[in-house]
Amino acid sequence: MIVIRNMLKLNCRLACTLCKQIPHARLAKSHNIRQLPDVIFRRKYSNYQQIHTMGSTLCKEYKTTGKVTPNPDQNSGAVGSYQSKCDIKSMSTDVTDTDVEYTEPVAVCKATEIQENEMKQLEFNEDTNVLLVKQNGRLHALGNKCTHYGAPMHTGGLGVGRIRCPWHGACFSLETGDIEDFPGLDSLPCYKVDVSAEGDVMVRMKRTDLDKSKRLKDMVKRQPQDERCYIVVGGGPSGAVCAETLRQEGYTGRLILVCREPYLPYDRVKVSKALSIGIESLQFRDEQFYKDHDIEVWLGVSADKLATAQKELHCSNGYVVKYDKIYIATGCSAYKPPIPGADLENVKTIREYDDARAILDQIQPQSNVVCLGSSFIALEAAAFLVTKVASVTVVGRENVPLKAAFGEEIGARVLKLYQDNSVNMIMQSGITEIIANDDGKLAQVELVDGTTIPCDLLIMGTGSKMNTDFLANSGVRLNKNGSVDVTDFLETNVPDVYVGGDIANAHIYGLAQSRVNIGHYQLAQYHGRIAAINMCGSIKKSEAVPFFFTQIFGKGFRYAGHGSYKEIIIDGSLEELQFVAYFVNHADTVTAVASCGRDPIVAQFAELISQGKCLGRNQIEDEANRQAWIAKLKEPLPKIR
Repeated sequence: MIVIRNMLKLNCRLACTLCKQIPHARLAKSHNIRQLPDVIFRRKYSNYQQIHTMGSTLCKEYKTTGKVTPNPDQNSGAVGSYQSKCDIKSMSTDVTDTDVEYTEPVAVCKATEIQENEMKQLEFNEDTNVLLVKQNGRLHALGNKCTHYGAPMHTGGLGVGRIRCPWHGACFSLETGDIEDFPGLDSLPCYKVDVSAEGDVMVRMKRTDLDKSKRLKDMVKRQPQDERCYIVVGGGPSGAVCAETLRQEGYTGRLILVCREPYLPYDRVKVSKALSIGIESLQFRDEQFYKDHDIEVWLGVSADKLATAQKELHCSNGYVVKYDKIYIATGCSAYKPPIPGADLENVKTIREYDDARAILDQIQPQSNVVCLGSSFIALEAAAFLVTKVASVTVVGRENVPLKAAFGEEIGARVLKLYQDNSVNMIMQSGITEIIANDDGKLAQVELVDGTTIPCDLLIMGTGSKMNTDFLANSGVRLNKNGSVDVTDFLETNVPDVYVGGDIANAHIYGLAQSRVNIGHYQLAQYHGRIAAINMCGSIKKSEAVPFFFTQIFGKGFRYAGHGSYKEIIIDGSLEELQFVAYFVNHADTVTAVASCGRDPIVAQFAELISQGKCLGRNQIEDEANRQAWIAKLKEPLPKIR
């Protein structure tokens, strides 16, 4: 080990020496912003070669972590979580330094007590548990709490080289703990593990990780000699992940994050589930985080026009910015149908934080609330408000809620769940008029059958419209619904213009042969990561399996996959909300799986599809052995994917 470290020390010194000898074309100028009609400055690229060095990792010595193809011309560090900075001190071969950095070894179990492809939660000390995994004869030790909402990872799905969260499907590398699929932002801590001569599994962790359940991947800062400018448009989950990943992948140029709302990027999923939560609790990162990593955040600014021929973004604050590459994830805005009276003050939509605040300002204990639509957003809002107001009524077009997502049988059980919790459910109906009183305030709504119901606040969960009008005449091709077709690498028909999130019409992993437009939180974050990796010059294909989730009256519903189906096979009890639903198509292939109270089955199905495998009807027909297919996760990956 000492010899290896000395060799690495010598290589790092050599790399630093070479880096210092590379001349720069000229002193760097900061990228220019101007107001019309100031002069647009043209950039010139410094044409120097990157020196790749081996990264020192937290748990596996001297390995880089990114499973992407490095670009030799990219001005970045080594791809991965722990990037070498060519700092001799950080690569010290002094054993004492390592001993100071890490704890003493702790025996967590006997090597014979963990089997191949087994996951165990073990105690490191009275305050810290570790996840121990054995795969291909090797032991891996990581943090045991998912970095999203803290799910116990030892109850999740084990794939080939990675683990998947049992609740919401986030994926982490066994080798490094790096997050590979979402939701969430951070990676798992990764620990040193060895087996002693006595057969004890010995774990050491960095002292700085003792009280942490998550880890921020290494991020570079802006370098004056790097004259490039990358822009991320959209302050939602996709844009936030893209901006962070660019810095994690070694991008050292100017980085601007354009946010239409006056808030730092936040967890939008919680807005309709918990309307009273404060913005500070929702935000992914604080202001200091973006300052520390040289990410310029423009709040309350939207994109007005994209001029791809000139590589310019025109913004609502009057600035025009010259970019080298741009990622667009502007998402959607809530849609109000043209119903008479829809412009009354107490008619609200709910998609953003300010929407939630406006709703809370309007409700009183005596309020009668009506939610139009039986979508996830309308139902989540209804569930939150029912104990805070006099009455909540949901008016839906279908005969059961969530029929499009879960089918009629599960939808009927959801209907009963709402009725059992005192929500008035009026299905196969709609609102034809919104009626004000003599004071001009909302008083009641008229339904399609002519009846009226009292209403002090109307919440419309009636769909959304894509925020892509500013792309008109940009050269980026728009579909009729406003979405944008992208390649498997998230690039549009215009070079250096990338699109992701709700507005992307992209391929997914599974049975879908054509592009699909899916507005899932997890998929939006994944798009941000993949786009950033490709923007940095590496090659990473998008291979996401759609995964969404919701919480209704304390019951967690999960769903993974995508595609048409002819039949739903239910395993378990709908009545007790302990079930798994298999969606089977005309070819007798399972296109999706949903569940309630049966984790981690949906996460396991998502992992199966991500491995390029499939699930057939014949594998789930036997009720006594319906979950035997899970063993397929441990089989080798298909040779042709």
